[in-house]
Amino acid sequence: MSGIIGRKVGMTSIFSADGRNVACTLIEAGPCVVTQVKNIETDGYNAVQLGYGERKEKNTPKPLIGHFKKAGTTPKRKVVEFRDFRVEFEGQVNLGATVKADEVFIEGDFIDAIGTSKGKGFQGVVKRHGFAGVGGQTHGQHNRGRHPGSIGACSWPSRVFKGMRMAGRMGGDRVKVVNLKVLRIYADKNLLLVSGSVPGPKNSFVILEK
Repeated sequence: MSGIIGRKVGMTSIFSADGRNVACTLIEAGPCVVTQVKNIETDGYNAVQLGYGERKEKNTPKPLIGHFKKAGTTPKRKVVEFRDFRVEFEGQVNLGATVKADEVFIEGDFIDAIGTSKGKGFQGVVKRHGFAGVGGQTHGQHNRGRHPGSIGACSWPSRVFKGMRMAGRMGGDRVKVVNLKVLRIYADKNLLLVSGSVPGPKNSFVILEK
């Protein structure tokens, strides 16, 4: 699967050909540097490792500094491996080569976006799972409007089942959104305009797969 690493710039909207206002996300996709090329003979599978974003050498572990120097590039902030990238892009994946968005995608492609969702902290069941709460305040109820209610664990089974929907940490998860259409490619600025929303806050890393 081919792809590229990018950074979420923000959201905007454009008008489609039929006059509809389409919400879309602007992503700075690349340029990425090939930091490692894997093949079946040495690694057991075909893959390409891409690096994106600059990182200070003083904040980079020495083994990684040697890894990047082998590719003839500076330390990168984000490194992602793409399986079977080499099969489709033979000749563009030499060690140290630069991969740009317009070399991987074309306008009209449908791609998948992977990012880390915004962290919401510790939340209750109403916000986290969409519970409706107990309801009215009649018949002696008091301060129960947003409570989860019974979880059904008395003498049997004398425990809480795994996966029970309860209060807890919300967000901060790896999220994949599929079938986002590439609406525009601004090759001179390494920008992609894709339909719909992409997980994560502004300036967060996004992995785009084709």
